[in-house]
Amino acid sequence: MVYFVGAGPGAGDLITVRGMELIKKAEVIIYAGSLINPELLSYAERNPECFDSSKMTLEEVLEILIRKAGEGKEIVRLHSGEPSIYGAVREQMDALERAGIDYCSCPGVSACFGAAASLNLEYTLPGVSQTLIITRLEGRTGVPENEKLSLLASHGASMAVYLSAGMTDRLSEELIKGGYAKETPAAIVYKATWDEEKKVVCTVGTLKEAAQREGIDRTAVVLVGPAISHISYERSKLYDPSFSTGFRPAAD
Repeated sequence: MVYFVGAGPGAGDLITVRGMELIKKAEVIIYAGSLINPELLSYAERNPECFDSSKMTLEEVLEILIRKAGEGKEIVRLHSGEPSIYGAVREQMDALERAGIDYCSCPGVSACFGAAASLNLEYTLPGVSQTLIITRLEGRTGVPENEKLSLLASHGASMAVYLSAGMTDRLSEELIKGGYAKETPAAIVYKATWDEEKKVVCTVGTLKEAAQREGIDRTAVVLVGPAISHISYERSKLYDPSFSTGFRPAAD
């Protein structure tokens, strides 16, 4: 059996309990060494064979997965963050299906949520934004035409932009082109929840300057939108005494 496990944003204790238990039982672990906190490997209890996929091609990863699964090994494919977001897992799953190998997924905490925790943010403030857009700036990997960053920016929602920290000049241009003002609050969080985490609050117009000042050009998530400043929002109806719920009547 192959388990695709989300390692979380970085901190060793931000993996799920289920993910930790799967690592404990693993006989083989394939992990993204450039992104995974090595502390996570210390949870292993069965002296597993470990392979660093940052130095491997897809074909090399699949060869190990299929061969070790054929030997009846319990395998953990450890991906950073949440594997369903920019995890390149579907191509691995399809190959396993073709080979007749069983697999399942264990979710993880994505970097945008680790970054929100580091900044004590709420992306969905009433009266400000009720939507979080998770996206990326087009680079070597393209994006569909109707998902261009400027089009998504036109919604004015909270945004978490991945894989774009090295292109903050273009990022600012596209965000402004889409309708964000230069003064719109933004933040850059490098290696969210790691010991070496850096976080800087800035504006859409000063993203490049902030990134250069902090020496950030990779392994960071860029957050954008009025909710970043959390200075003007409405009270949630959830706990408003004048608002009825299925568990509590409205106060007289």
